[in-house]
Amino acid sequence: MKKKYYVVLDIETTWLSKYKHQITEIAAIKFDGENVLDKFHTLVNPQRNIPSMITKLTGITNEMVKDAPIISEVVPDFLDFIQDNIVVAHNASFDLWFLSECVYSCQWFWLDNDVICTRKLANRLLPDLDRKNLWSICDYMWLVNDSAHRAMWDTEVTVKIFKNFLKLLKNNWIDDKLEIIKFQDKSIRDCFF
Repeated sequence: MKKKYYVVLDIETTWLSKYKHQITEIAAIKFDGENVLDKFHTLVNPQRNIPSMITKLTGITNEMVKDAPIISEVVPDFLDFIQDNIVVAHNASFDLWFLSECVYSCQWFWLDNDVICTRKLANRLLPDLDRKNLWSICDYMWLVNDSAHRAMWDTEVTVKIFKNFLKLLKNNWIDDKLEIIKFQDKSIRDCFF
């Protein structure tokens, strides 16, 4: 049986709706739980204007993406990169919501990879932390993210957070990938540690 890896990813978009807005950047890191194995990164031409508030947030300008590939050109390479590995993202529902819609519109199928959400893991592993956004967890773990809201920087810091979470999980005898997926979806009252 082929070994499955983790693919930690992040996207940047022109705003929040998968129906009205588009992806402007995709980054992914293939990770075996300890070591980075490979990286994928591209800007994406959204074929529409990037609102100034998004440029202010991400630093991604219309000029930066004007010669970038459009999403239909990116999707085949992205799918080849992630294959059937386990996708990891912070607030994964947002990223997978957009990516699944793009994959479906380009390839006529939905992404069906197993997913681990580091935000869900934070809810379970760091219950006393008031906010579970990426920056709060970085502060809690003493991690630096110099370029928040850029896909590769956010992906790299998510790898570091996930690596710390894997250590916490292993300390609680959870180290199988499927056990981690089940663990993230349990409610707090279902846990005994």
